[in-house]
Amino acid sequence: MILRELYNVLVDRLRNVPVVALLGSRQVGKTTLARSLQLDKPVIYLDAERPSDRAKLADPELYLGEFRDQLVIIDEVQNLPELFPVLRALVDERKRNGERNGHFLLLGSASPELLRQGSETLAGRISYLELPPLQLIEIGDDRSLQQKLWVRGGYPDSFLAANIATSQQWRSDFITSYIERYLPHLGVTASSTQIRRLCSMLAHLQASTVNNTQLGNALALDGKTVRTYLDLLEGLYLIRRIPAWSRNVGKRLVKAAKVQWRDSGLLHSLLDLQTLDNVLGHPICGHSWEAFCIEQIIASMPSGAHASYYRTHAGAEIDLVLEMPNGSVHAIEIKRTLSPRLTASFVESMSTVGADKGTIVIPSGARYPLSEDVSAVSLTEFVRDVSR
Repeated sequence: MILRELYNVLVDRLRNVPVVALLGSRQVGKTTLARSLQLDKPVIYLDAERPSDRAKLADPELYLGEFRDQLVIIDEVQNLPELFPVLRALVDERKRNGERNGHFLLLGSASPELLRQGSETLAGRISYLELPPLQLIEIGDDRSLQQKLWVRGGYPDSFLAANIATSQQWRSDFITSYIERYLPHLGVTASSTQIRRLCSMLAHLQASTVNNTQLGNALALDGKTVRTYLDLLEGLYLIRRIPAWSRNVGKRLVKAAKVQWRDSGLLHSLLDLQTLDNVLGHPICGHSWEAFCIEQIIASMPSGAHASYYRTHAGAEIDLVLEMPNGSVHAIEIKRTLSPRLTASFVESMSTVGADKGTIVIPSGARYPLSEDVSAVSLTEFVRDVSR
């Protein structure tokens, strides 16, 4: 079993908050992590997709009220929105009795925005954590494992598959299950063919800005419907929209968000890229590597940090602008080369966004300076720096 970076954070959160919601895409490892917890209290596990467990929760106040001194884990909680008011009442009652924290751990494959009932009803009582796919800092420094993570992605069943064919089949089945079963269950009315084409088009536009109207015209859907579907894919932790850095700086800035598949393995599956050689020989290689690096960095950012990108219509850009909780600003450029060059446009862009320092992230190698304020740093080392 791979020890997840979030384990200690989750244990600490359960000690300090009555309800913790551990969210993330399906099959990302939430249940495995939750069931591996070693706590000083008994743990009860319920799956909201299992009929027998749903039957137990027919009268949730009566059933859950029996487990005062235990942690109750409820998996796929988005299927039971009516449960949240009951949890609020139980938490408040236990707080009045001096029982403050670690009552419920909710696992879900939808963001807080999609879980509005929890956000509203349990306000002040719930803390949210997101479990991403496997990260570089979780698999070690082996270069071959890091390349494997890029090609296969971070879903445990895909990454740990016995061979690349099994990994590719798992990812293909995962995408199909979302398109044909899960998304229609959430109200998507477009045909499975339209949704698959949308996913494929987003893969070809990886780490680029997207015009919803143009996408809609290609799919025989209107732009508002496309935006709704993108919102849903983002809320299910499948894609990420990175906002454009925007200030009144007197320059013509690109304002549309960049869209990318969060897991590189799903991206490569949608493009039918099975091996490292396939990826390296495809035009999407640079964008795939950029998005992979960005996902690793964002997953390691401290709480309160904000990520955006900067681009002018003249072509000057910064792949990632990190605004840290302490007020510092970090400009990041991502290159798949071991000998990057520092360009004048990057230096000028750093000045525009008010960056304190800059980093050009490279695949591997020792850190070395490119100027007084800019260094070339390997992805693994940079991710470790950000997470400290």
